[in-house]
Amino acid sequence: MSTEMAIGASSRAVQLEASLQKVIRGKDDVLRLALISIFARGHLLIEGVPGVGKTTLGQALARAIDCSFQRVQFTSDMLPSDVLGISIYSAIEQRFEFKRGPVFANVVLADEINRTTPKTQSALLEAMNEGQVTVDSHSFPLPQPFLVIATQNPVEHHGTYPLPESQMDRFLMRVRMGYPDGEAEREILRSQAGAAQLENLEPVLTGADVLEMQHAVTRVRVDESLVSYTLQIVRRTRDSEHLSLGVSPRGSQMLYRAAQASAFLDGRDFCTPEDFKPLVVPVFAHRVAVSTLYSSTLKTSEQTDQVVRDIVESIPVPL
Repeated sequence: MSTEMAIGASSRAVQLEASLQKVIRGKDDVLRLALISIFARGHLLIEGVPGVGKTTLGQALARAIDCSFQRVQFTSDMLPSDVLGISIYSAIEQRFEFKRGPVFANVVLADEINRTTPKTQSALLEAMNEGQVTVDSHSFPLPQPFLVIATQNPVEHHGTYPLPESQMDRFLMRVRMGYPDGEAEREILRSQAGAAQLENLEPVLTGADVLEMQHAVTRVRVDESLVSYTLQIVRRTRDSEHLSLGVSPRGSQMLYRAAQASAFLDGRDFCTPEDFKPLVVPVFAHRVAVSTLYSSTLKTSEQTDQVVRDIVESIPVPL
């Protein structure tokens, strides 16, 4: 893709962001991270209490890119087939036919994913990593682009099953979607934002446009000093006495791709330190585990954020 085409694609991505801001008020940081996730071919995990707009975000994004959307409400009695689909015998055809589940959509909202059992949680692993699902020894490709936006209640809530490390590692980043500030909530009430505005949201891009932009993101240049900066942070997480589990090689790859997507959204074909540093906590914090030796009054997820943040601040940014 030429520089002129890349700039044009980036400007359309900015239009997408502006369009979504009309529906999702007061959450510009979460919106940007959601766009980084889809352009970096990643998936997004959102932690927060009910009623702050997580479902609306998924619906608005799917509508704005003119793609299919499915919402799955996870409960403790769900089975993997409720997500992936099931083979049903057809007496007429005298053979089994595969009935596709809700995962066969471009944007899948896995709502309250930590309310279902680990067996059902793991049904999404292959889909998120390989872009396909396997049922009865047959593999079925998923539509592209493919984005999973999973929401989870804080692990301190009753009736939750903490996601295993392998599942957490499949998400590009984890963000918190808390309550809007006073002015944003006032604006929401005054403008009656939400369902009414969502219905009026016009597509800004197509699925083909998104695939083209994902390809453009891979062409964003990353200086060797930024690669060294990333690896230095990764090594520090593995050596930290406060962490019992450091960042995996997949984690460093995810930060690399997320930084490329961040530069793309800013209309650049090269990365700067400002593309990397702000993304370290969202990309790395859910991939590490706090050591039992680390004492803090913070919640577990906040502890990992704090440890990773301290590591980032202790490492000089390349000039």
